[in-house]
Amino acid sequence: MPLFLLHGAIGSSQQLKPLQAELIKSGFDTKLFDFCGHGGREIPATPFSISLFADELVNWMDDHRMGEIDIFGYSMGGYVALYMAKHYPERVGKILTLATKLAWDVPTAEKEVKMLNPEKIAEKVPKFAEALQQRHAPADWKVVLNKTAEMMLAMGAVPPLKDEDFRAITHKVQLCVGDRDNMVSESETRNVHHLITGSVFYLLPETPHPVEQMEIAKLRQLAENFFQG
Repeated sequence: MPLFLLHGAIGSSQQLKPLQAELIKSGFDTKLFDFCGHGGREIPATPFSISLFADELVNWMDDHRMGEIDIFGYSMGGYVALYMAKHYPERVGKILTLATKLAWDVPTAEKEVKMLNPEKIAEKVPKFAEALQQRHAPADWKVVLNKTAEMMLAMGAVPPLKDEDFRAITHKVQLCVGDRDNMVSESETRNVHHLITGSVFYLLPETPHPVEQMEIAKLRQLAENFFQG
């Protein structure tokens, strides 16, 4: 079964290419996918949303006559994967989420949005601004950030996945988070682990949130153990 690697918010598939290369060596049939507005794709007129991203992946699968896929979802990509498991259960096999923020409310969203101010990023972290510009060109990275902020505020007001939705998921799921992740807590990940029957929780040692700072060997081993086990 194809294994899709899904990127995080304000990210792109380029960030997952090093992992893809290692997984190919391990015999995986891997595919990368950029959500609309990311990685140079055209920014849609409609608001960003988890449902939008899930729907477009399913439509892509339909166009390519692909029935079912496994998913390795990093950050927001993991949330999209779980959303698909709830709303398109027949299209998803196994799901591994990594550093996925699963608990959303208004204060959480407001805190996340504070880190997505394009003007402040351009002023205080110019190298990151440049990286974002290159990552999303020719699209305007500032628009990507603003639309992501709007999506997060909407998620805080009405979470796309509630407790009852997690309980309804029957797929094989592994929820992973790093012990040094400053954006996603161990407790929120464990909480959802307890909601999804039969799911597995895994705490990665010495691992922060940014995927570029993670050890690829650890991630490859995670994928091998879960998807090939």
